[in-house]
Amino acid sequence: MKLVISGSVAFDRIMDFPGKFSDHLLPDKLHNINVCFMINNIRENFGGTAGNIAYTLSLLGETPIVISQAGKDFDTYHYWLKSNNIPTDYIKIYREELTAGAYITTDCSDNQVTCFNPGAMKCQSSFDFDSLDPANTLAIVSPGNLDDMMNFTRVYKQKGIRYIFDPGQSLPAWSGEKLIEMITGAYIFISNDYELNMLMEKTSKTLADLLTLCKTVITTKGDDGSSIHTLKDGKVHTEGIPIVQAAKVNDPTGAGDTYRGGLLKGLALDINNLRAACDMGATAASFCVEVFGPQNYRFTQEEFNKRFKK
Repeated sequence: MKLVISGSVAFDRIMDFPGKFSDHLLPDKLHNINVCFMINNIRENFGGTAGNIAYTLSLLGETPIVISQAGKDFDTYHYWLKSNNIPTDYIKIYREELTAGAYITTDCSDNQVTCFNPGAMKCQSSFDFDSLDPANTLAIVSPGNLDDMMNFTRVYKQKGIRYIFDPGQSLPAWSGEKLIEMITGAYIFISNDYELNMLMEKTSKTLADLLTLCKTVITTKGDDGSSIHTLKDGKVHTEGIPIVQAAKVNDPTGAGDTYRGGLLKGLALDINNLRAACDMGATAASFCVEVFGPQNYRFTQEEFNKRFKK
């Protein structure tokens, strides 16, 4: 099965501040802030929703199609993707822009200040969807360029291609009406529990309502695992999926995308076995949380199968 991933590729630049932000902010001067935080170090990680999902799939033996956009500083990321057997043919380069980047500073109390530069993500990507066989294709529309997200869901419905809709951190940018349009006809809607509640509030839809628009809703819940929601005889049926125990939890960054990569691999193996696909997603995520950064973990097929079986 051909797997198509659309979404962002980005650099995550993570900085550690040894003090507390609150010690440098004066409550009566918050309207006029001028502060400098001296950081200990900076770590640059390859990230972005499409990049993270594709990386997981590469470890699982897949070569997905990645539809995205990047900027003039993409060379190191491009080399990383190619070295992991991830095709970059459909990542459109905009030489006048920088690749999207998140700049995250964390203090000793785990408070975070994040600045995000969309860079090339402001521009649209492109792909010839006529080259895809609808019967043998599964796509995921993950957070990225907003026009791409809307257009791709329309194309997939028009061509009869099954797609997973994953709005993620783009949710605040959408109206309820547009969210309903993109969910309608989706094979799966996936989000975390906070995003699901936000979506229901923006669309004024209940979980049962959403399941009349799409076939399945999958909700990830951190340490509480994940859930599969379907509609049976007019009632919501929920099946809980436990987490897979990690050797040690160091950083949850990217675990959601890793789960989606495992999910896609499972569906590629058996499109009708959603439970096993979610278990594969949970297994993949357990490797991600053991290290810092969304693409710094590795596993062999033997290691993955052993943990999945256990």
